Amino acid sequence: MMISQFVCSPKPVAGCSPEMTVNIWNFASLSLVQCFSRHGFRFPHKSKRERMILMCSDSISQSWNVPVLSSSEVIERLKQARGGQQFLAMYSSVVDGITTDPAAMVLPLDDHMVHRGHGVFDTATIVNGYLCELDQHLDRIIRSASMAKIPLPFHREDIRRILIQTVSVSGCRDGSLRYWLSTGPGDFLLSPSHCREPTLYAIVIKTNLTTNPKGVKVVTSSVPIKPPEFATVKSVNYLPNVLSQMEAEAKGAYAGIWVDKDGFIAEGPNMNVAFVVNGGNELVMPRFDNVLSGCTAKRTLTLAEELVNKGMLKSVKVMDVTVEDGKKADEMMLIGSGVLINPVIQWDEEFIGDGKEGPIAKALLDLLLEDMSSGPSSVRVCVPY
Repeated sequence: MMISQFVCSPKPVAGCSPEMTVNIWNFASLSLVQCFSRHGFRFPHKSKRERMILMCSDSISQSWNVPVLSSSEVIERLKQARGGQQFLAMYSSVVDGITTDPAAMVLPLDDHMVHRGHGVFDTATIVNGYLCELDQHLDRIIRSASMAKIPLPFHREDIRRILIQTVSVSGCRDGSLRYWLSTGPGDFLLSPSHCREPTLYAIVIKTNLTTNPKGVKVVTSSVPIKPPEFATVKSVNYLPNVLSQMEAEAKGAYAGIWVDKDGFIAEGPNMNVAFVVNGGNELVMPRFDNVLSGCTAKRTLTLAEELVNKGMLKSVKVMDVTVEDGKKADEMMLIGSGVLINPVIQWDEEFIGDGKEGPIAKALLDLLLEDMSSGPSSVRVCVPY
């Protein structure tokens, strides 16, 4: 016989009245216990599928029930919930293996990354069977893990090998690889001191690169910017980023732009920004001191030197940029692995330049796409399918 206990609470419980007397019920002997309220739990009973059902009702609300599922039923429901998602493969160090079943792509709830946000992550784009800037992104997540005091579960080269193998098993030739380092599962306390070991998770997602030559609108974010010691770590604590994005979308904009306490332009919620100034002669990008160091942004700065050699630009600089100078720029663009190079045509109520995609943004996008499809081995890792 299954023996369970349930504590009735005087506080509101979903589907139940708050008038219930506080008692501890033993389901095995519930029929022997008097209920001192006109509301209460009915006896557990078996459904037609032999699942245990806990019923709760009162004189006002309708009865509700929560099925107790077997492991096979849980898997079946997870399969239904994941229908249509393009999750192709996942690695978990918890099970030390790769799965291609989306229903099995789950995390332990007691992992401190889940309930305490003690985890870091990064990504790499898959283009035509190559991982773009894998080593650059891998170096960044290891740096983020160090700053977040998360020990590595494996040596760097072992992590690299696992990531490449996960993409290989997925069969994905165009998509995205995302991966996380966490202090791992253990308990629900604040300190990770009782976590058994750090964990590595990775997932391959089928996606397509998209560009927007028409340009987008951005707004100044009113959500407080992260302090530098947190902004420079690519952690899973993205609540400010999410709120900034939601605020922008509510205003009909593509993204919000953060401004630091000194009035200098910082970054977007998940991308860097750059400007073309001085009559279209200079490409400038805000300093990385107080924001996340973007791998795609840094690669773009390198590629921009080609435009200097061609005479399209006179210089490329990383410097402080005020909001006033940014809004008066000839061109503005968002830069990141998810957006590539996305021209900005309007910031708040002011148009940037002539309100259209500029020649430098277009030229940089062409260079970046070419680099991702046929660049040197230092930025492209071939996946052995």
